[in-house]
Amino acid sequence: MDLADESPRGIAAYDTAGGRGMSVLNAMYYLFKPFLPQTVRYTMRRLRANYKLQTAKDWPIMLSAGEAPAGWPGWPDGKQFAVVLTHDVEGPVGLERCHQLAALELKHGFRSSFNLIPEGGYEVTPEFRKSLTDLGFEIGVHDLRHDGSLYRSKKSFDECSVAINGHLREWRAVGFRAGFMFHNLEWLKNLDIDYDASTFDTDPFEPQPDGAGTIFPFVVKGSTPEESYVELPYTLPQDVTLYLILRQQTNEIWCEKTDWLAERGGMVLANVHPDYVAFDGRKPTISEFDAALYEDFLCHIKEKHAGRYWNPLPREMSQYIAGMPAASPLATRAAAP
Repeated sequence: MDLADESPRGIAAYDTAGGRGMSVLNAMYYLFKPFLPQTVRYTMRRLRANYKLQTAKDWPIMLSAGEAPAGWPGWPDGKQFAVVLTHDVEGPVGLERCHQLAALELKHGFRSSFNLIPEGGYEVTPEFRKSLTDLGFEIGVHDLRHDGSLYRSKKSFDECSVAINGHLREWRAVGFRAGFMFHNLEWLKNLDIDYDASTFDTDPFEPQPDGAGTIFPFVVKGSTPEESYVELPYTLPQDVTLYLILRQQTNEIWCEKTDWLAERGGMVLANVHPDYVAFDGRKPTISEFDAALYEDFLCHIKEKHAGRYWNPLPREMSQYIAGMPAASPLATRAAAP
């Protein structure tokens, strides 16, 4: 991925001036991805990840990311840390499993958001969205088509942003996450959003591996209040990375990093894809992991950290951060030099 120079907040982004967008290598991969067998794709990603793992010094924990911003006021009601759960729904299988995942979370007293692809390989009906929001969950917009083309150029992004904003309005959604965690915090000002969740504290395995370097949300300021939004970086390794690529057999990394995030009073933000969760105790396929790993993780939070965490929906988190005084250091970051 071509990355621009680092901005003042330490987040590298696409070249917003030159519009370099996606590298040729990544563009070719996403062009041919639909024609590659799943086993080939996973093998390619596994080889790349194992290579990255040999040199990754700040994964899964980046110590410097745990420093709270100066003047950080803490979480509501004196809670020690926050837990934000999100889900990206990749295809029809994931759509079918959303309610099972929601039921699992409700069983343990958690709420989350489901990010749906507006023009992808499945239909998102008003009835489906309502069935989740009526249970207390949130709906977000996940890319536009999830084909890797959103950030191909500034012109492409501007054209797609018109359609994305239409879906945001139709769904009454306020949050966005790009496919493949591509991000450009300057271009995102085109979207009518309260928050974006396309970045991370540290993740060398992503195609655009530049990290936000913080376990706290922050405000990306625009030239007008309407252009400003809250950035919510995910702080736990993604399920795909752990279980499908690195082939982890336990949730130890999730639990250990959660404990570290709790100690530092940060934000635990997870992204679990229902597409890859094997429910009902059946043996997972090559592209799945056992739902028991996620449920045990939720139990770890609920039991070890009982009474010490705040579990807001992403929209509630963004409202809290955006509502901080203008002088707060969280509200002074810009998206570009």
